[in-house]
Amino acid sequence: MTHNLLVELLVEELPPKSLKQLGNSFAELLAASLKAQGLIAPDATITPYATPRRLAVHIANVAAQAADQAVTQKLMPVKVGLDAEGQPTPPLLKKLASLGADASAVPQLKRALDGKTETLFLDVIVQGTLLTDGLQKALLDAIGQLPIPKVMTYQLADGWQSVHFIRPAHALVALHGADIMPVSVLGLQAGRETQGHRFEAKVSPIVLHNADSYAQQLQTEGAVLASFAERRAEIARQLAAAAAKEHLTPIDDEALLDEVTALVEHPNVLIGQFDAEFLQVPQECLILTMKANQKYFPLLDAHGKLANKFLLVSNIRPADPAQVIAGNERVVRSRLADAKFFFDQDRKRTLESRLPELDKVVYHNKLGTQGWRMYYVRAVAKMIGEMLGGDKLANQTYEAASLAKVDLLTDMVGEFPELQGIMGRYYAQYEGLSDNIAFAIEDHYKPRFAGDELPRNPVGVCLALADKLETLVNMFGIGETPTGDKDPFALRRHALGLIRVLIEKDLPLELNVLIQEVIKIIYDPEIENQSSQYFHKRTPGEKFYARAIVIRRIPDGLVEQLLTFIYERLAGTLRDQGYTAQEVDAVLSLNPQHLSDIPKRLAAVRAFAALPEAASLAAANKRVGNILKKSESAIPGTVDTGLLQEADEQALYQALQAIQPQTEKAFAAGDYTASLQLLATLKTPVDTFFDHVMVNVDDEKLRNNRLALLAQLHRIMNRIADLSKLAT
Repeated sequence: MTHNLLVELLVEELPPKSLKQLGNSFAELLAASLKAQGLIAPDATITPYATPRRLAVHIANVAAQAADQAVTQKLMPVKVGLDAEGQPTPPLLKKLASLGADASAVPQLKRALDGKTETLFLDVIVQGTLLTDGLQKALLDAIGQLPIPKVMTYQLADGWQSVHFIRPAHALVALHGADIMPVSVLGLQAGRETQGHRFEAKVSPIVLHNADSYAQQLQTEGAVLASFAERRAEIARQLAAAAAKEHLTPIDDEALLDEVTALVEHPNVLIGQFDAEFLQVPQECLILTMKANQKYFPLLDAHGKLANKFLLVSNIRPADPAQVIAGNERVVRSRLADAKFFFDQDRKRTLESRLPELDKVVYHNKLGTQGWRMYYVRAVAKMIGEMLGGDKLANQTYEAASLAKVDLLTDMVGEFPELQGIMGRYYAQYEGLSDNIAFAIEDHYKPRFAGDELPRNPVGVCLALADKLETLVNMFGIGETPTGDKDPFALRRHALGLIRVLIEKDLPLELNVLIQEVIKIIYDPEIENQSSQYFHKRTPGEKFYARAIVIRRIPDGLVEQLLTFIYERLAGTLRDQGYTAQEVDAVLSLNPQHLSDIPKRLAAVRAFAALPEAASLAAANKRVGNILKKSESAIPGTVDTGLLQEADEQALYQALQAIQPQTEKAFAAGDYTASLQLLATLKTPVDTFFDHVMVNVDDEKLRNNRLALLAQLHRIMNRIADLSKLAT
């Protein structure tokens, strides 16, 4: 017989940022254990519940007992279980007794090889697990495997025993239909009683009728929306409705919506406001302080500008919400006053006046201070500016790089690190610096995450590249490379940002050249002279950090290590964009240095792969590559036409001569698709060549000439991508 199952663990307030994951994990782990024991079907409907004070799950059609199973039980080798007359030995009888059988089962024993040993087996029926036992095991499994970042230890009511869980647990509910399951966990015995809202529940405790009445009783009797998803949708609905009344829009923040959903059981959206004078402070500051500190939803007008109103999600529904609103307005007023104070204080000093203070901020104990870091970034940014725009762009980039990290020293960024770069832009604009410089200060961190926008102007592009390259080269140079899921210096993100800027801005920069030039700057031996001048008035502690730079030497293989790391990130990004592993491997195996070319190369490879001739040519290309690799002698650089004896090798040579100028022209014009499409004409001459021409003949001159012909074919076919990677 099957009934629906309800399990609830009532606890003290759970961490809001973890609640959604905890709720889903509790439901999935419990259900997975029951499935493994055969108590529920693989496609059973599972409904998770999670509020600040409870984790619960409803599972449909749970059996009271799992079905019996026929199992073939391995016993022992035949020579151990049966004597010379075929009679059961004492060890076999003992084993049979442990399985509930006796000597009468001996004729039903099967013989089969277990490896090289003939072994006895018995077909037995294993009784299905009882739900009482299975649920007990499932509860222990689920609680033991929950993704809890930090476990609490607390005493039980008896004052002697201690248990470990994310928060103290106060009640356990386990109902199979209307029946209580006699299970226990965390010192709690299962029952049918739970608690509703702390202040608004109509009944306390709530006595659950059955597993299916759980969500309804909690809502009607306990004033609790138990489903995380339903509660989240209700909050979103109320936010949109309240904002629409003011002709405004709530800020879109999925993480904030999740967190607020995890803070309330009975959501009630209210609207508050603050003094309009605070709008003089940059809106990013106001938005961040409202979101981070108060969990409010700032409101924007039709132009995306911040209004002096906000939405709050209350956990109570008083008849007159005026006091709730007034209390929240008092709190937000003090928060915004702090932000205004920081903003006003920061503007009393120029960015440039703060520059010497960067020498007191340690960047890394092996690399020195932020002041020295900016020395590198300035030099790299200027070099990139010269490559992309000459002296004018180089000088602008140098100026922006000098000020790029100064806002780290401001009070506002000290309070809200997420505003680094953004506040630098505001302060630069306040001082009258050009938008080129101001926006570059903000944009040099971009892209900060997947899907983030790129720098807005050429100065920002140069500075963003410089910042990422300096970080990668310096960190790899001291061995601070990512390991597993640990990447404390966000080097993967820096590499992905570098890739996006180079590709999406279509920059004519070669990756290997960039890395080599950055290494020259960072490991410049002249830095010793500069450091001795720079640090002549510095304290011994600061000088130590500088000297760490002076004594460094370029690690072996640094360029290759960085290129490998970047190409690995690039390969993953391209696969995420929908390109196949074969397509990506074909293009990246050539290590193209102009990353901006890669999308065109991939498009060309995809178009080539769709040709009827593609499979044959890819296979032939792979064969050619293998032949050339096995050659023990030096292959001539040109083909001697006088040694082309066979008609089929002459035909291949003529076909290559015919298409080579066309492929060269298309390649030079960046039309990679056309260049690869021309290769289709080679299918017939290539196939007939391999059908009728022997390459590795005894005549050395003839053999080398045919190898030279294949080498020419290989070069033409693999200029855009290694087409052999497309061979199946």
